Amino acid sequence: MPELSVVIVGGLHADARKAAVEQLLADVSGSVVLHHDLATAAAGTVVRTVRDAIGIRDAGEAPLVNDCACCALREDLVPELRRLADAGGTPLAVVELWDSVEPKAMAEVVTSGGLTVTGVITAVDPALLLPYLGNGDDLAERGLAAAATDQRTVADTFARQLEYAPVLAVLDSPEADDEDRELLAQLHPTARQVPIGHGDLTGARSLLAHAALADFDVEAAAAAQHPACALLPAEADAHGVSTLVWHRRRPFHPERLYQALEDLTCAAARSRGRFWLADRPDTLLHWDAAGGALCVESAGPWLASLPDAAWEMVPPVRRAAAALDWHPEHGDCCQHLVFTSPGLDREGLEQLLESCLLTDAEYAAGRDAWKRLPPAFDTLLEV
Repeated sequence: MPELSVVIVGGLHADARKAAVEQLLADVSGSVVLHHDLATAAAGTVVRTVRDAIGIRDAGEAPLVNDCACCALREDLVPELRRLADAGGTPLAVVELWDSVEPKAMAEVVTSGGLTVTGVITAVDPALLLPYLGNGDDLAERGLAAAATDQRTVADTFARQLEYAPVLAVLDSPEADDEDRELLAQLHPTARQVPIGHGDLTGARSLLAHAALADFDVEAAAAAQHPACALLPAEADAHGVSTLVWHRRRPFHPERLYQALEDLTCAAARSRGRFWLADRPDTLLHWDAAGGALCVESAGPWLASLPDAAWEMVPPVRRAAAALDWHPEHGDCCQHLVFTSPGLDREGLEQLLESCLLTDAEYAAGRDAWKRLPPAFDTLLEV
């Protein structure tokens, strides 16, 4: 190969991640693994190792940056990859992320450093899927925080790791059942699943190596996660697992939705999407829930609220997504929420969501009246 290829392998399921890394080392002759261990951050450093199929080739330490282990990783990663590239003879560098590090940030760091990311893989043990999605513990409580200010939870971190990667290395776990495998398929239906683990996996090994050396588009991957144009799961119902796609053209009443948040958040193992509040009719809001916790954020304006001249500054993928979902009266303003879970109460969930929408009379009152409704979400949105 004319230049160094970089594949990023991550995931909170450490045994699955390590199995995927070992498989890549065995499959691609001359490949190396670069790993930063953030567990030593309390001592003020991050430990870096570079190894090949035989053993450790190099080891060193990187000091913390702004008391942040993840920041130290960012500062140290690109120079180390550049050294490998300049030395030559290494066709593939496998960046094995530490447990709670998210692949999106690292893929963008590597690409901005002028290096080529050819694959992003999240390793998964299907038997651990539901326990991790249901784990609302802070990473700090589990000794997995990447910085003193890290407020992420196990569930939301794992969900982002899972949904960002176009390839999932799936451990052949004897504890996994059909429900586990169906949940994985519904959470990320567009992902390419490659089995790893027990048994004769010669064919699977070549598939994993092929996935690592294929192609990866950082911009497209980011767009696929943006709430305005995310590739959300579709309707599904199999093996006791359901995905409900709820799409409406009427805004939520802020108080009624706020009062229903706990029930909506706990209704599914995972829910996400975009939504429309009557008192903020021009703002696209992001819904992101896992582990019984909900994150609500502003994702900027709906395109319908922008003047025509501003559309040229909007990425083409965002304009295309809006065009596919355009309504003659409301433009791209809508509710598009997706709930995935075993044992999902679809009927009850739909009834609860419907009850949070504006009534006919409230809707007919118009936007000026909507904006005067009580701003129940100011605290969540830190206004």
